[in-house]
Amino acid sequence: MSDSTTLPETFVTHLESALDGTRLPGDSLQTLHRDRPLWVRYDLEAIRRSCTRDQLRDRAPGMWRYRELLPPRTSDSIVSLGEGPSPLIPCPRLGEQLGLRNLWIKDEGQLPTGSFKSRGMAMAITMAQRFGVKRVALPSAGNAGGAAAAYAARAGMECFVFMPEDTPIVNQYEAVLAGAHTFRVNGLINDCGRIVREGQERMQWFDLSTLKEPYRIEGKKTMGLELAEQCDWQLPDVILYPTGGGTGLIGMWKAFAELAALGWLDSSTRPRMISVQSDGCAPIARAFQAEERFAEPFANAETIARGLRVPAAVGDFMILDAVRESGGCALAVEEARITDWMRQAVTAEGVSVCPETGACIGALEQLIADGQIRPDERVVVFNTGAAQKYVEAITTTLPHVDLSQEIAWSDIEP
Repeated sequence: MSDSTTLPETFVTHLESALDGTRLPGDSLQTLHRDRPLWVRYDLEAIRRSCTRDQLRDRAPGMWRYRELLPPRTSDSIVSLGEGPSPLIPCPRLGEQLGLRNLWIKDEGQLPTGSFKSRGMAMAITMAQRFGVKRVALPSAGNAGGAAAAYAARAGMECFVFMPEDTPIVNQYEAVLAGAHTFRVNGLINDCGRIVREGQERMQWFDLSTLKEPYRIEGKKTMGLELAEQCDWQLPDVILYPTGGGTGLIGMWKAFAELAALGWLDSSTRPRMISVQSDGCAPIARAFQAEERFAEPFANAETIARGLRVPAAVGDFMILDAVRESGGCALAVEEARITDWMRQAVTAEGVSVCPETGACIGALEQLIADGQIRPDERVVVFNTGAAQKYVEAITTTLPHVDLSQEIAWSDIEP
């Protein structure tokens, strides 16, 4: 924990069903209501009376600086690996290639476990420990498994991870390295989720699946709190976010609403939220186009961007609600071009973007061409993980220099 001061008594008032508004107590372990996620609700008026945004200036950096808007009660209860802040990086060359004058990438790949999952798992494990959980389990198609394993290890908690057998190899190894009981499954993430669900009674584990507990949203929403502060409380015009389970997009939209209620935003205008998927797995994009609030499961899901391969998201309606409220959209890009867009971004700016972010570059290209994003708008793309965690997506054959022969400089010159 980077800030040793004592946190105030929590401002959490209750939990609330995202589906029908049912109130549940916030001081006990909760999962879903009617099989749908829960919001954490705060006494925002009390927060407004107790602190101002100017007080943040004297606090240590990181996601826990926004303590009034987070659930933990005391600093001693926080399970931390030093997460945040992630840098907001200007990308003028990539912007010029795409036709934008003000493009930024918020690089979550620089967090402790190499992805944005650090935020959600730090909060989920912190609160699980607060409520006496000793064993957790989750399905993961990528970075969540490694992050859960790392934070569970930090908390001295037992962790079980179930992954599709074609999950990126680095994600498999990092979960094992952190001591998690890690299993490969010949199915998709939904199949892995079924194993976790069916094993709850026998194995006595707590389900950390995306949005099946209320606190990963609270960790992920710190991306929005942090972005607002980095932008001097003037939010960008557009945010592009790669969407699998969608917790980050949902969390950021919640963060902006809470900041507005506190009077911390200088403008009532909020960003248009763009939910990006691959056409190899596009349940949210398909539901948006069909003007549906709930998404049908996507059959035969396949994409190199493993974080996007979520055929059925439990928070589908929350994603779609946020996108529509913001005036944004959900769209799918061409699967075959994702690695090309990924390489374009890395080559142009040196930022280590993942395939999921490559999909966002493709979406940006499309939206600019369609006139849905203007050249003068401020645009932020979220890079949700570091490229080096996706060796399958960046594998290439390098040319060879044979030192037993005279160097052929003509083969080396570009």
